[in-house]
Amino acid sequence: MQSARIPILIAHRGYARRYPENSLPALQAAVDAGGVFVEFDIQLSRDGVPVLLHDPDLMRTSGRPECVWELSRVELGKVSVGEPRRFGSRYAAVCVPSLAEVVEWWQCQLHLTAFVELKEESLQRFGCQSMLETVVEVLKPVSDRAVVISCNTSLVASAKRIAGMPVGWVVPEWNAASHEAAVACSPDYLFCNWKRFPPSHEPLWEGPWSWAAYEVTDPQQALALALRGVEYVETMAIGEMLKHPLFQQRPSR
Repeated sequence: MQSARIPILIAHRGYARRYPENSLPALQAAVDAGGVFVEFDIQLSRDGVPVLLHDPDLMRTSGRPECVWELSRVELGKVSVGEPRRFGSRYAAVCVPSLAEVVEWWQCQLHLTAFVELKEESLQRFGCQSMLETVVEVLKPVSDRAVVISCNTSLVASAKRIAGMPVGWVVPEWNAASHEAAVACSPDYLFCNWKRFPPSHEPLWEGPWSWAAYEVTDPQQALALALRGVEYVETMAIGEMLKHPLFQQRPSR
């Protein structure tokens, strides 16, 4: 089997199957498992500091009702996001990391590339340009190994113009309007939930981008997506996927 048809794996929110998502332990575990690509999400605190969090509120990961922008960075740094519904008290000491903390860790991971998703809720609250500029500034030490991604086409267009790094668009729906938007913003990557793809006999959109599909935990499904032209696959089960013989045939870089 040729490695050209074996997709590249991206650790979705880190090794999120076994560790709290978007946490430093999840990112470190993804690297320890052999991952060289990760994805994580960014929201802004009340004082405009980028932090790793997918949801706009803390309920799912922390059991607290506050929105992320209701707390300062210092306050968030003391909030446990150990996902007690999944893990009980095992990761109670894991708190919300700032992007700056992750970048400091990232600088020591010399072969790691990260897809950094700016979440729509914070973009709407703080403004696309302001949030983009804030995040890009923090990413400067690792800008050669960072990709800014978003479901917001205005953000993607701005990032492509000013960030000096690759960009990706997260496709919200599979329709003509989304196709037109992809062509207009011409990102380096298109991310899409594989369940939104058209039937297998219909081709994926062609363009200057690489396709990335999420969320995949079945190696055979990943291979089927690669045969359709998907180059990258996001998975929360990075350790299990990389242990499969299919992915041991592919060079790590």
